[in-house]
Amino acid sequence: MPSTPGLPARRAALKLIDAVLRRGETLEQAEGAAMSGVHAAEDRALARAIATEVLRWLTDLDALIDSATKQNLPYDAKVRSVLRIMLAQALRLGTPPHAVVATGLPLLAGGPRRLAHGVFSTLAKREATLPVVPTLPDRVRARWGERADAIAPGLADPPEIDLALRDPSQTDARAAAMGGVSLAPGHVRLPRGTAVEALEGFAEGKWWVQDLAAQTPARLLGEGEGRHVLDLCAAPGGKTLALAAAGWKVTALDISKRRLDLLKANLRRTGLAASPLRADALTWEPKHRFDAILLDAPCTATGTCRRHPDVLHRIGRGQIAEMVELQRALITRAADWLAPGGRLVYAVCSLEEEEGEAQARWIGETLGLDPVPVAAAELPAGLAPTGEGHVRTHPGLLAEAGGLDGFFVSRWVRP
Repeated sequence: MPSTPGLPARRAALKLIDAVLRRGETLEQAEGAAMSGVHAAEDRALARAIATEVLRWLTDLDALIDSATKQNLPYDAKVRSVLRIMLAQALRLGTPPHAVVATGLPLLAGGPRRLAHGVFSTLAKREATLPVVPTLPDRVRARWGERADAIAPGLADPPEIDLALRDPSQTDARAAAMGGVSLAPGHVRLPRGTAVEALEGFAEGKWWVQDLAAQTPARLLGEGEGRHVLDLCAAPGGKTLALAAAGWKVTALDISKRRLDLLKANLRRTGLAASPLRADALTWEPKHRFDAILLDAPCTATGTCRRHPDVLHRIGRGQIAEMVELQRALITRAADWLAPGGRLVYAVCSLEEEEGEAQARWIGETLGLDPVPVAAAELPAGLAPTGEGHVRTHPGLLAEAGGLDGFFVSRWVRP
């Protein structure tokens, strides 16, 4: 008997959610196994969209489920996850109720279909809705403290698409031609869902996709004028491209062959020059010191929660502590590779204080580097440096323009 249309996508979404909540995998890590047998591009996209919306609104979806049944459904019960999928489609993706039921209940073959149908029907009759702003998980609110209320509104919707332009002088012209808006020189923002590879200039490498916040670290090193910069943990290459376009001689180091291959492909497409190098930064030794180093360090990536809401449910104190230790090891090595007068930009796409502000305090106290405060004029309009002269962004900032990822960036100089 042929499968119910749309059922493979829902089954894949269920596997994705299970991998995140049960095993702590990222959505990217889970996709290989979860999408096995799902070949149509539209089905794969639907599975990702369902899983992402479930994880974005998980706390609120669970509250609705619990309000419609007296049964105490375990957090990881299959019927709860199926109901999450059904409700996310109805309340976030606009799927008609009959299609939700037809593709949801078969996921519970041999299971409590009547319970799932009853809960969904109860909520449908009640005309249940989700809040305007997602409710963050308790452990996330505990970590982010008073910042949580400012961050949460930025998580309600997936982000739009940001482009970094190879030639910032073309900003106004490209924004107009693409039907986008610009929030900074060299930046264009387009509606989510835009087919970027079909846009004029893609094949010629006139731009690349990169969140506005992620564009900031390279901008803070300014024009290269032929000087030597090390892009540490460089792949997949957005910052390497920005540095090369700004006139730096770039050594782009990363440990991952797969990600370095993406960097090399981006260099070929843009025609920009850099020297990719596969090595472990914890054991590699350079042949010379650098005029600048950009360390976009491995981190918990909680600042990417708009596009990767799995981080809201996977990351805890243990992962944060592991990242802090690795970051300090990398910072220490990078500091030793700076020439006198050389500048270090340390960045993480994390919202955790331990990976950002606390690391900056540690750098200032232990490594003999002097801070170089960031000026407001160096940032997109509407953003301002912290009182210490660092950069701290989060998804709730620039909300009227579509928000941005969460980053921490600090800048230092070797005396």
